[in-house]
Amino acid sequence: MAKSITFKVQPGGKLKGEARVPGDKSMSHRSIMLGSIAEGVTHVTGFLEAEDALATLQAFRDMGVHIEGPVDGCVTIHGVGKHGLKAPKKALYLGNSGTSMRLLSGLLAGQPFNTVLTGDKSLSGRPMKRVTEPLAMMGAQIKTTEKGTAPLEITGQAGQLQGVDYTMPMASAQVKSCLLLAGMYAQGETSVTEPAPTRDHTERMLSGFSYPVKQQGSKSSITADGKLTATDIDVPSDISSAAFFLVGASIAVGSDIVLKHVGINPTRTGVISILRLMGAGIEILNERVVGGEPVADLHVVSKPLKGIDIPEELVPLAIDEFPVLFVAAACAEGQTRLSGAEELRVKESDRIQVMADGLLLLGVDAKPTADGMIIQGGAIGGGVVTSHGDHRIAMAFAIAGLRATAPITILDCANVNTSFPEFKDLAKNLGLDLVCEETMDGQSC
Repeated sequence: MAKSITFKVQPGGKLKGEARVPGDKSMSHRSIMLGSIAEGVTHVTGFLEAEDALATLQAFRDMGVHIEGPVDGCVTIHGVGKHGLKAPKKALYLGNSGTSMRLLSGLLAGQPFNTVLTGDKSLSGRPMKRVTEPLAMMGAQIKTTEKGTAPLEITGQAGQLQGVDYTMPMASAQVKSCLLLAGMYAQGETSVTEPAPTRDHTERMLSGFSYPVKQQGSKSSITADGKLTATDIDVPSDISSAAFFLVGASIAVGSDIVLKHVGINPTRTGVISILRLMGAGIEILNERVVGGEPVADLHVVSKPLKGIDIPEELVPLAIDEFPVLFVAAACAEGQTRLSGAEELRVKESDRIQVMADGLLLLGVDAKPTADGMIIQGGAIGGGVVTSHGDHRIAMAFAIAGLRATAPITILDCANVNTSFPEFKDLAKNLGLDLVCEETMDGQSC
């Protein structure tokens, strides 16, 4: 029986001290995928030991890859080469991980064996046509449900995939990455053009594994003429996880924190840019490059925030951080308006509607729109909200407690373990008054 986890947050407090949040989830996924099909042994440090990344790791073990660890964020991958994966004996279960499912569908479309990809209830409700339709243009054979959702039944088309020149209708790093991975097994060149910049971890990491990727403006191109050579990867801290504390320290008067070794890839720093536009006091210190990725320490002190119209060009660069940015907007003076973010409706939950519902329940003036939200800053009250099983919603409402006038109870928080199992301990250590309750056996967590 699955355990049910509830967060209970007492109002007020401030954040103080230093912390290193866990490794970047996007890079942890990709290190396993590319390390598995590389030639030689890849060593990964800073790997995120959370359910989503572990689902990817298990999938490659199920396809015959010998992977040691993780132990304290260290993983050793004995690569089998680009054509060395073996047919799994059963369906690959990917839990709650949309990244695993979407990227693997591209990687597996060109294999000489068939696979079935399944997930939990939440993942099984998420749209997959955005990857299966362009993959079909390449000759991939993938069956979905009538709604275009998982399970995905992939009939391997080894040697049959054809390169495609695809212009994405919506900016999505997962779609781009999926097609580039499929392009490693396709005849001719595969090119993907994005309408706005999205995270480029796949392109950077392919280059790190010495696999040629061509970049021309907003177009990325790849062919099957290449091999991956094992390398060492040091995964920086995940800016999406750091974002909760960036906002928390910005809104809680008297806060002063340093977040160490955070990845500041320019395709991921929208959250810093947006908070700075709102008046946040965020300093970027000790900038350096680790394994091809820019890294820095982030120093945050509390400052009064002002509402803004969020520039649309920053939206794809902060797409995962909007749940907690909505909390920042609720604490800002004046109105904050977000548009151009319709992708938020097809994440682990409909993040626009779920956040609007929760904020309204806490007394915040939040109006959802088709592609965003309009929030009038003011006081945050207390109450009982539900995360709808969405890890980022749960953590965002926990951070809201720093400025709440009464306790906040957040239901359905078990999926925090998919991306950030250390959240509750780190948050408490920095000064958030959070208690975590497991209702299955009555033990607190």
